[in-house]
Order: sequence, then structure tokens, then C-alpha cells
Amino acid sequence: MTKTLPASTKAPFEPIPLDEVDLADNDKFVDGVTPWRMFHTLRQEDPVHWQPEPEPNQGFWALTRHADIVRVDRDPQTFTSSRFVNLEEVDDSQIAIRRSLLETDGLRHRALRQLLQKQFTPRALSTYGTYLRGLTARTLDIALPKRRFDFVQNISADFPINVLAKLLDVPEDDTQQLIDWGNRIIGNTDPDYADVLLDSEESEKYRDLPFRSPASLEVFEYGRKLAAERKGGNGTDLVSKLANQMPLDGVPLSASDFDNYFLLLVVAGNETTRHTITHSTLALLQHPDQLALLQADPTLIPNAVEEFLRWASPVYHFRRTATQDVELGGKHVREGDKVVLWFASGNRDEEVFGNPYDFDVTRQHNDHITFGKGSPHFCLGNSLARMEIQIMFEELLPRLADIRLVGDVPRVRSNFVNGIKRLPVEVTLA
Repeated sequence: MTKTLPASTKAPFEPIPLDEVDLADNDKFVDGVTPWRMFHTLRQEDPVHWQPEPEPNQGFWALTRHADIVRVDRDPQTFTSSRFVNLEEVDDSQIAIRRSLLETDGLRHRALRQLLQKQFTPRALSTYGTYLRGLTARTLDIALPKRRFDFVQNISADFPINVLAKLLDVPEDDTQQLIDWGNRIIGNTDPDYADVLLDSEESEKYRDLPFRSPASLEVFEYGRKLAAERKGGNGTDLVSKLANQMPLDGVPLSASDFDNYFLLLVVAGNETTRHTITHSTLALLQHPDQLALLQADPTLIPNAVEEFLRWASPVYHFRRTATQDVELGGKHVREGDKVVLWFASGNRDEEVFGNPYDFDVTRQHNDHITFGKGSPHFCLGNSLARMEIQIMFEELLPRLADIRLVGDVPRVRSNFVNGIKRLPVEVTLA
């Protein structure tokens, strides 16, 4: 039975029975409610839960409590990323071809991370403040006069991808292509986005590509062209840094290293910020009292950004693999077992967050784990994401007298990315 919780921490929905929980079923992630029902049940009844999967996968341990997630995230020696961070089970040949920064631990991970780390520090990003504010204003100047529009297409997807284009130093005319690639690659379990669905027989043709997506080949070709143009130059953009720097460990980037790093920038640099902005806007629509607070006192917005990140949880999970037998939450985890960190669930943990199902822009001590927590894999772009989100809402909210939802809000069919496809809104300008 589910244990009795104080009234302030009870979920605003009926928890799902434990025997109905299936985190491997992407269809359970399309209604915006069922994932949270499953996470709630697991935290209360089975926080280190063995989740069977359809063949050929072998199943995984699902971690849903904040403390367990943080413990594993901080211990790459026992729980490695090198066997891959998605649920797909890959063999040694696939690992050799598909390995990116995310799937690397230890000295090599630090060396790869160092290549771009300085470009993502708050100090380095501060030079982009004026540009980002101008870009935000331009995005809003185009979108808001339409009065009725899709917030995803016109604002939350448009803005981050233009930031990425600036960092990569690519033409603005290419931004729609970058968005399309991200949708097709990350949406590899959604028939509206995927060229080839991950669990289809056809995907075996693309087993050596990231996310088994044919779109990866297009991203690789695009990145290689940019690198060839900038090799030997002194550019400061991200592509030039990757093309011309030697990693600290003295091992140069191989062709596949560059391909996978570039693809990671294209996908991660857009998808997560886009979905956070969308989820945050939807939350403000659904909680008009919180919107009113921010409009009355814009100085609350920097604090609200942390609540936006907790609430949105744009990436549901990342996977690790046990390197040895270990006990976790009273369960015996065997060497080679997949251990999946459900960051989204940790962001609703009743033991860490008072009233975890309340969207509260004044929340203090917000120990969310959206970017990880004290891990070598802590999100490289966290400062940029925070900056983009803050500037967006500082520029957006003063322009609105009212904003209303005027249609359905379809979700990405994925247990990996917590994404919203469309957010139809109608606005009244201030």
C-alpha cells in the first residue's frame, strides 16, 4: 500500500497501481499526467524498481528518489556512463562508433569537456547578454502581434536555436534545419518526428548512428563542412574550438569524436531550453496567480527560473551501468545492470521539496536536479540555459496583458525527453 503522506505533499492525482507502472512504455508519456503518477507510486512503494523491457533489451533498475539519483550520479566508478546513457543496449562496436562526451568517464571525459568549458562559463556568457536580449526582443516582436499562434514554433523553439546559431557561427537561414534535425533525432520514438522509429526493424540499418536516426548523417555532413572551412583558423565559435584545439589528454579528436560532439551541441543546445520555456509558459497559464506575481515584481524572475527548471524537467532520465555488484535501496544490483536515473521524479521528491506538486515561483532552497547534481556530467550548458530562460521571461511578461490557451497541448511520445509539440495561445498585449 502507498504510505500516507501529509496533506501538503499529496499528489493532485490518483497514484497509479504499482503493477500498472511501465516506464519502458512510451505511450504512457503522452498525456502529461501518467508519468508523474508512476513516479509518485515508485517513490512511495518501490524507489529502486526493476523495470522489465521488451526484447531485445534486458530491463533496468529505475531510481526515482532524489537521494538515490544523486548518489549514483556522483559515482561514475560504480555507475559508469561509458556503456551508454540511453535505454538502448549497445555492443562494443556501436560504443566505439557512437561514443560522445555523454558516454565518456574519467580523464577522457574531462579532456573533452575542457574543449568548450570556457565558452560556457557565466563570465564568458556575460558578453552575450546584450545580444540575447536583442534576439529575444526580435523573436517577440515577430510573434506577439499575431495574437493567436503556436508558442512552441514562434517563440520557445525560435529563440534557443538562434542562440545556438550564434555560438556555432552558422547562418540564421539554417536555424529551421537545425530545429528539424533535433526533432527527428530526439523524437526517435514519436511517429510525428522520427524518420525511423527506434523500436522498428528498419532501425537496425541505422544501429551505428546516434539515436538510430538517419538525420544524424545529415548533421554529420553539415558539421564536417563547417569544420573543414574553419580548420587552421583562429575563430572563437564552438566549431572552430573543436576543429583546432587539442584535448588536455593529448589524444586528438577522431572523425567520429567530432561528429558526435557536434551532434550533441546541435541537439542538446536547443531541445532542453526550448522545452523548459514551453513548460514554464504552460505552467504560468495554468497558475495565473504565479504569473501575476512575476508581472508585479520582475525581480522574482531569477528565482523563478529555478522553479521553471524543476517543474519542466525537460529530460526524464539518463542511464548508467553498474560496474560491479552493489546494494542500492535494499536491492542487489548486479554488474552490467542498467541503472536509470529518473531526474524528473527526483524533482518531485516529497523528502526534498515542500509541496512538490505546487508550482511556486517564490520557492526557496530549490535543490532540483535538472542539470544533474555534483556529477562530472553536470550539464555543460547550464549557465547558458538559465540565462536564456531568465531573459526570455524578463522580456516576455511585461508585454502581456493576458495570455490564454486556445487548443490542445500534444506531448512528444518519449520516455527520454519531456517535450511539448505545440502550445496554441492567444495574447492581449499590454
